[in-house]
Amino acid sequence: MTSEHPRRQPNRLIHEQSPYLRQHAHNPVDWYPWSDEALARARGENRPILLSIGYSACHWCHVMERESFENEVIARLMNEHFVPIKVDREERPDLDQIYMDAVQLMTGRGGWPLTVFLTPDLKPFYGGTYFPPEDRQGMPGFRRVLSAIADVFENKPADVRVTVERLSRAMVEANRQVEPGTIKPGIVAAAARGLAQHYDPRYGGLGGAPKFPNTFVFSLFLTVFHENRDPQLAEMVRNTLTKMAKGGIYDQLGGGFHRYSVDERWLVPHFEKMLYDNALLARLYLDAGRALDQPEFLEIARETLDYLLREMNAPEGGFYSSQDADSEGEEGKFFVWTRAELDDVLGDDLAPLAARYFNVDEVGNFEGRNILHRTIDLAEAARLFRLSEQQAAAAIGRARTLLFEARAKRVHPGRDDKILAAWNGMAISALAEGYRALGEARYLESARRAADFVMERMWDGSRLHRSYKDGVARFNGYLEDYALIAGAMLDVYQAAFDRRYLDHAITLAEVMLEQFEDHENGGFYFTSDDHEALIIRPKPIFDGSTPSGNSAAVMTLLRLYAHTSDDRYLKSADMTLCCYASMMERQPFAFAHMLEALDLYERSAQEIVLISEQADAALPLWLRAIGRTYVPGLALSRIAPDEALSNVPEGLRGKTQIDHRLTAYLCRNRACSPPFTDLAQFEQALHNS
Repeated sequence: MTSEHPRRQPNRLIHEQSPYLRQHAHNPVDWYPWSDEALARARGENRPILLSIGYSACHWCHVMERESFENEVIARLMNEHFVPIKVDREERPDLDQIYMDAVQLMTGRGGWPLTVFLTPDLKPFYGGTYFPPEDRQGMPGFRRVLSAIADVFENKPADVRVTVERLSRAMVEANRQVEPGTIKPGIVAAAARGLAQHYDPRYGGLGGAPKFPNTFVFSLFLTVFHENRDPQLAEMVRNTLTKMAKGGIYDQLGGGFHRYSVDERWLVPHFEKMLYDNALLARLYLDAGRALDQPEFLEIARETLDYLLREMNAPEGGFYSSQDADSEGEEGKFFVWTRAELDDVLGDDLAPLAARYFNVDEVGNFEGRNILHRTIDLAEAARLFRLSEQQAAAAIGRARTLLFEARAKRVHPGRDDKILAAWNGMAISALAEGYRALGEARYLESARRAADFVMERMWDGSRLHRSYKDGVARFNGYLEDYALIAGAMLDVYQAAFDRRYLDHAITLAEVMLEQFEDHENGGFYFTSDDHEALIIRPKPIFDGSTPSGNSAAVMTLLRLYAHTSDDRYLKSADMTLCCYASMMERQPFAFAHMLEALDLYERSAQEIVLISEQADAALPLWLRAIGRTYVPGLALSRIAPDEALSNVPEGLRGKTQIDHRLTAYLCRNRACSPPFTDLAQFEQALHNS
């Protein structure tokens, strides 16, 4: 979605990799990317910086561009009084976190597009999110805001200094190192009970509109359910995932999930699709399908992973970042249907059944059109149309195929085709786990290709890069990049049993410990110790739509400890958990993934060691049995019999094969079961562990 004007020369953003920045390359605004050139100009001319942060799939970012950045009068104000800098939050999450925190301190809310006014020394003094071009619905117009900010900066510098000093103190205080606490017993279970108080029993999910998937909360519920068998937690997960899969937040034709629902019923989504949402939700549906014995959840996971392979997989092996909400300038246009369009594609035989199954009518549920969603199940559809369930399933399957093929001829939403390390880590993990749970080789093949791509194209031998596009890797990797890629390497190792991936995980973890850890106080910084100096060096601790860098780091370190017995990993994880123990107790919603890591720390990993040749005919049967079992905190390894006493990680040494048969050991906290050679006995022990 690039805005072009035939008489305009492109601005500096035309030379950037980011599709989001390039979308603004033909604005009349004299945009700079975040660069030494822009910052030097601000200092040299004593000009305030207008920092605009967004991302390619952001609907309101596109709206503000059309309304304001394409407006010649507004652009002239921006150019005359400010140094305008445009940032892709996905490339520079460090800048986004710092200045989003500032805006939230100023206004009590945040979001994108993020609009922040900075002094030449990069300190914020005013900000907000979306501004309409003129005053509207209680929001100040952007043109008036620009004029007022320019006047204050030029004529009331003392006022600006007071605001800067007050806000700077608040930012430092918000980022202040917390006092290490004590990990009290029962925090995880208590947190799950507290979070369950916000559950919506009617529609599933937490709270009301807008409604987000809150993947980590429901993953935490599964973890606690596995430990104490609380049926209420199981029902909360089951109901939520069922309602989401039936709702408009799920793409009923192509698979995959949209960003979130604007209503409480999961009906009307924000239509963008993000790589990380789909990776994390695929993993959650895999886990829930196994933990709750829900085959339909496994099918949703399969469709979601297939969506990633079909539409988000780059030829080189990595995965693209996102798909826009808009196409042809309209939000959701690609995904919605009129009843007439449905009838035209399906004809008299299939249209009535499909219209009832996907709840399509003449009125529509979204601006006169219909977001496909399901209010009846297959059995009810069969009964209403006097069909067997097999006949109904076949007819609906045929209708889905025809509608999908017809939709494919429409103008597709724009796609942000940069490849981000951390987000690829989540996708690789989901695919590797998809292979283990579903047994489909294409998922492991894709996971390996993506993992190899990252280590060949985004790792330069000493540093991981954040972003890759057009053959070039850019930007220092952040904490989340190292932690999530290292975790992904462990997942591929557990699926492929290729020692290379374990070695990759160890290599990345070593850099993480050396360049990101606060060795004195515990925890990890967002940026490496040789990163560009910014006004603050934050520690990312709050889990949101993606795991915080600290929770991802702890989880990966604990898993590495299970595989290597290296006490350094356990020590760093322990220090980080102690840093945030009291905050986890007080604010469980913001620490859902960290609480999963705490649970792993307290229970320790469930280790499974298989001793067999790769070609052993029994191996696939054992792996299938393990793969269809929900085992949180799994550390799975396979070694050949002649490796058992040689060059293997410490935790695998000394395990021997019995009678030349595949032999398995169940271990926890370095205490192992007697060897198993009977699969049924092993499965029973695994379920009871």
